[in-house]
Amino acid sequence: MPSASVTSQLFRRVMGHFATGITVVTVEREPGKVHGMTANSFTSVSLQPPLVSICVDEESRLLSFLKSQRRFGVSILSDTQQALSKHFATGKQGPDADTRLGIRYRWTESRIPVLADALAHLACNVVAEYSAGDHTIFLGEVETVDLGEGQPLLYYRGHYRALQP
Repeated sequence: MPSASVTSQLFRRVMGHFATGITVVTVEREPGKVHGMTANSFTSVSLQPPLVSICVDEESRLLSFLKSQRRFGVSILSDTQQALSKHFATGKQGPDADTRLGIRYRWTESRIPVLADALAHLACNVVAEYSAGDHTIFLGEVETVDLGEGQPLLYYRGHYRALQP
């Protein structure tokens, strides 16, 4: 296989060959109001202490909320939640869209918002952040988790996928 110089477009295409799950990262932007962002740049980092990382684009509206709140929720989407993934990828959010799509939030005991019907949830407190290219990497210490039922929503080569039996 011949090597090619790395352009942004080629790098995106190559990384599309890595299958990922889909999450929505949520932050309380003001009391009782949530802002979310679809993210597949999410990974576990450590078991002791339990740490995860998320990467947030410097142009994302979520970035300023996350930097000020220093806490976030991660909702791992099920294969029935493709519409939510698309919605939170647009950045155009509000109560009308939430109602239309049936989006419901719940707050953990420490008031971190997550999507009510996701496959799994993690509530995290930011312990570090690092500037990296056109993104900021946040390390979050996981304070609570919970699990739902179902199969994960996957993303591969620019398309949503589902697990096959």
